Amino acid sequence: MKRPRPSALRRWLARTPPPAVLAVGYLTLIAVGGLLLMLPPMTHTPITLSDALFTSTSAVTVTGLNVVDTELVYAFWGQLVIAVLIQLGGLGLMTFAVLIWSALGRPLGITQGTYLREDLNQTSYGKLTRLVWTILRIVVMAEGAGAMLLCLSFMPHHGLGPGLWHAIFHSVSAFNNAGFSTFSPGLTGYALDPVVNVVIPVLFIAGGIGYVVIADLYQRAFWRGWSLHTRMMMVGTAILIVGGVAMTAILEWDNPNTLAQYHSITARLTVAWFQGVTTRTAGFNSTDIAGLEESTSFMYMILMIIGAGPTSTGGGLKVTTVFVMLLATWAFLRRRTEVTGFGRSIPLGDVLKAMALMAMASAVIVTAIFLLLISEGGDFVDIAFEVSSAFGTVGLSRAYTPELSEFGRAVIMVVMFLGRVGPLTLGFFLATRMVPRVRYPAGQVHLG
Repeated sequence: MKRPRPSALRRWLARTPPPAVLAVGYLTLIAVGGLLLMLPPMTHTPITLSDALFTSTSAVTVTGLNVVDTELVYAFWGQLVIAVLIQLGGLGLMTFAVLIWSALGRPLGITQGTYLREDLNQTSYGKLTRLVWTILRIVVMAEGAGAMLLCLSFMPHHGLGPGLWHAIFHSVSAFNNAGFSTFSPGLTGYALDPVVNVVIPVLFIAGGIGYVVIADLYQRAFWRGWSLHTRMMMVGTAILIVGGVAMTAILEWDNPNTLAQYHSITARLTVAWFQGVTTRTAGFNSTDIAGLEESTSFMYMILMIIGAGPTSTGGGLKVTTVFVMLLATWAFLRRRTEVTGFGRSIPLGDVLKAMALMAMASAVIVTAIFLLLISEGGDFVDIAFEVSSAFGTVGLSRAYTPELSEFGRAVIMVVMFLGRVGPLTLGFFLATRMVPRVRYPAGQVHLG
């Protein structure tokens, strides 16, 4: 008896690397989202295919950059589609697929486990299903609590129904580090609102540190029980938050376009807190980003490129990548052959992966800036800021995105996609070890 020939899809899945499959999945989701946003019920006014695809790409990659106004252009159904795309893109396609698979009572196979492992940036197959259900619990609790608390601020201004929707949308957008807002000026109208200034940052910080870290914090004893990854994430996140807020306050204190428009010290510190902490991952704004000092803009570029943590809803280089590179540099300066951190050694493979990720990020960012300078012209800081925001999947903008040409939009879309999916894809190929068939004699290269 002949065995049935596998379908074309199964044959393609068998010979295609998991990251490539995931990349195609995300591209398909972007295309479907773009087509849905083109439908008449989705918008108040007709939009072009380019507008729809850009919005869909921005939502799936949880970036938040926009070429059209979300509040004025998209109706409720359009905003709902954007929220769903944000949720799917932020948590990962395979996370949802495994949840459905598990709900149907199906065991997790090797193929599904491989895709899930790559999507969640894990190094082993162990406890993947448990991690997925942990992620689900975290998401439901965080976004549910966030929406209920935000209702306290939004309902008094917008009424019961609209206020509830604004709260749900911003809770989903914040936890997934998307930066989308249903308000045209962003959150500038709530710059001094105590609920917004606490709930929104807590949501995107929780989403940005990663599910593995959250589970570690919940299950293990303080510090001693933490893994090396959790220690790096907590220390790195704390440094970046404190540094970002402090430098925002120092650099923008006398800027009449940002902090100086507020007369009280408390108000200025509140705005500096929100804007300094949101810059790394979330992309919300409580002040005019176009009015920032160029020094502040440059600092924000660095924070946006660093981004969030692995297995999180954010993008960018990742905090641990930068941390490992700093530790490797410190080891070199101290003339040590082993890279260590917090009493643990870091494998050479991880150091090389961090180097490759930084090289890839530099190449993508520099190339994109160069192409936009050729095609768009304009101020260098505006273009560099936009590219950094796209790669870090942050979404902050100096009001340059709506002015982009079709080619410029395409460049930013590619950068957003690479910022979200690119490191994952590269990580797979770096993790695939090949034993060399030929060994070459050692040579000397003079560096520095």
